[in-house]
This record gives sequence, C-alpha cells and structure tokens, in this order.
Amino acid sequence: MKQTRRKWSVEQKLQMIQESVTEGVTPVIRKHNVSQSLFHKWKKQFDLNGLAGLNDNYKRIDPEKRSLETEIKQLRQLVGKLSLELEFKNELLKKNP
Repeated sequence: MKQTRRKWSVEQKLQMIQESVTEGVTPVIRKHNVSQSLFHKWKKQFDLNGLAGLNDNYKRIDPEKRSLETEIKQLRQLVGKLSLELEFKNELLKKNP
C-alpha cells in the first residue's frame, strides 16, 4: 500500500501556527495529524522569514539536465574503459618486440 504525501498550503500552515498560540502545540498537531518536528520546523521558518518561510522551496532538477548528466557519466566510463584497454595493449606491445 503506497502512502501518499500530503501537501500543506501556506494558509494551512499559518492557521496551525496561529491555533498553537491559543490552544497549545499538542492539541493542534493531534487535530491536524502533523508530526511535532514538522510543526516546529514550520514555526521556526515562520519566525525567521515570515510568510515567505512557509513557502515550499524544493529543488527541482530539470529532466533534460538530468538526462545529460547521466549521458556524460556513461561517456566518462566508456572513455575510462577504452583508455585502460589501450594502455594494456600498449604494454603488451612493448613486452613483445
């Protein structure tokens, strides 16, 4: 069974933080089924950066860039294998005059 990831909007996060001031942290995290560490992470970001701190800031990698990086990695491995093979053949030629 695959567990889906929940996404919280900035408004929902802010509402939870405001509720925690009046009701307390424990009842709020139980009510919204949020882990305590996640809630405190949101609160810390809000205290430091305000509403901008509650925005999602995931680093998304461009799929084209990812495919180019994997292609470069494969080409480097191929060049390494070929240079090793060439070096081995040159050593054999040196030993057999």
